[in-house]
Amino acid sequence: MKILVIDAQGGGVGRQLVAAVRQTAPGAHITAVGTNTAATSAMLRAGADDAATGENAVVVNCRTADVIIGPIGIVLADALLGEITPKMAVAVAQSRARRILIPFNHCDNIIVGVGDLTITRLLQEAMEELRKLL
Repeated sequence: MKILVIDAQGGGVGRQLVAAVRQTAPGAHITAVGTNTAATSAMLRAGADDAATGENAVVVNCRTADVIIGPIGIVLADALLGEITPKMAVAVAQSRARRILIPFNHCDNIIVGVGDLTITRLLQEAMEELRKLL
């Protein structure tokens, strides 16, 4: 299974996601794509099998992923402080992959019905969804 983890800014969420995916699906191939080098480096250090940076990397890797995991902002143009370009958001949304999106209420996007869960609890729920897909 090919799992694509996408993150932006400092890559803290992506780093935690890569580590959690590595534990949940040890045989999966994890590709990390950051919108910037800091995010990419953080995910690579967390154990991603390979990594790339930028808009084209998101577009290309969305074509072949089985599962895409990241903050919900990866499907919203101009989200994550403007680091998600419209092309990135479309690539994620139109990918044939299953998407596991972490619902963060920030950057002017409020997801109703989602309580203020800790990042730890959100990652646990994301890994529960990944287990269902495995």
